[in-house]
Amino acid sequence: MTAPRPLIAGNWKMNGLAAALSEARAIAAAVDASPPAARVALCPPATLVARMADALAGTGVAVGGQDCRAEASGAFTGDIAAAMLADAGATMVILGHSERRAGYGETDLLIAAKVEAALTAGLEPIVCVGETLEEREGGRTLAVVTGQVRGSLPAALAGKAFSVAYEPVWAIGTGLTPTLEQIEQVHLAIRSTLMQQFGEHGAGVPILYGGSVKPSNAVEILGLKEVGGALVGGASLKAADFMGIVAGA
Repeated sequence: MTAPRPLIAGNWKMNGLAAALSEARAIAAAVDASPPAARVALCPPATLVARMADALAGTGVAVGGQDCRAEASGAFTGDIAAAMLADAGATMVILGHSERRAGYGETDLLIAAKVEAALTAGLEPIVCVGETLEEREGGRTLAVVTGQVRGSLPAALAGKAFSVAYEPVWAIGTGLTPTLEQIEQVHLAIRSTLMQQFGEHGAGVPILYGGSVKPSNAVEILGLKEVGGALVGGASLKAADFMGIVAGA
């Protein structure tokens, strides 16, 4: 089976005002000038989704959201529906990020419901999984991560485009990075779980790595077995840094 095309996605988190669109345009210009091996996407805060989608229309960079509500509409002040993201020009959405799991108490069951909502709206989900430092030190990494994969990915994903992002919680924004062997071990376990759930389709799902990815370590991480891209945080806010990672795919 042909290996899936890598995906490098930037998660801007709660960063970016209108002026930051210049960085997105610079990324798109670089991608179009020299098309990379990987697909490229940027996921800005909700206030910038429509403006970024307009700014990057016709380029090689996709735009995604950072979360969506499981419900299609309703009295949920401050939340955003998957169809709203699609209407604003998004084609992807990040779901189950550890900051949502930890800070908002999101469970695998809730994330699975959000995935179904994203699919209904025509969005490609990027579903995040990862262990805490306590779970890593307790020797429970593989059990925790594969459990999140099984619980967060509904059967509705069969035959659909999606990716899984492994982000060790203790490596996000800390500058810490697991060893290459640790990353590869977890990605291999995720691949096995995906194939158990989705059969041959599970062999073609990109498994991204996230957690302090930067130009200086991107090539060696992206070269590991079953690492099919990256979910990039802070380094995606600057075109030069982000393109340094894209070039390593």
